[in-house]
Amino acid sequence: MTQPCAHIIDDDEAIRDALQWLFKTRDVACATWPSAESFLEALQPGWRGCVVLDIRMEGMSGLECFDVLRQRGNQLPVIFITGHGDVPMAVAALKKGAFDFIEKPFNDSDLVDIVMRALEIDANNQRAEATRETVEARLALLTAREQEVMELILAGKFNKVIADELCISMRTVEAHRSKVFEKMEVRSAVELAQLVNLVRSRGAH
Repeated sequence: MTQPCAHIIDDDEAIRDALQWLFKTRDVACATWPSAESFLEALQPGWRGCVVLDIRMEGMSGLECFDVLRQRGNQLPVIFITGHGDVPMAVAALKKGAFDFIEKPFNDSDLVDIVMRALEIDANNQRAEATRETVEARLALLTAREQEVMELILAGKFNKVIADELCISMRTVEAHRSKVFEKMEVRSAVELAQLVNLVRSRGAH
């Protein structure tokens, strides 16, 4: 995993330099890009942080860059820098999932505060994703029968009912239940449900 970083994309060199200096004074790691095209060409799936994106640029616009990011499945928080006339576009981008926007001329402190929040959100998302991947890896260890038993446990059914439904003995159900708990690294049906819901709620989005 790479160091979290604020990626500044603006075709105005003076703005890029000013923002880079601003972020460094607040100990925010940053990288600058002169165009959306250059950023998208270099972008790696493992990059963490956020994107500070001018809405109007030569070549690909900020909005087009945002659309490409989402089409690629990239979920880095995006903060738009807008001129006064671009506010309706920025609001539309928020509805499509942008993190925030800030109007020129902006207060330096306000921008850094927004970026710090975005970096925190991305870090939280990354931790949640790592947890989901761990749970998915544990689920993959279950045998087909253990998965059947797990689904019935999640449905709130008692061992005797599970035994009847699967036409197996209570002792066998208890053995499978124990294995499910061991492989999923949980101590109760409630913990099991919380872990499984974490993965399934992601799949529902």
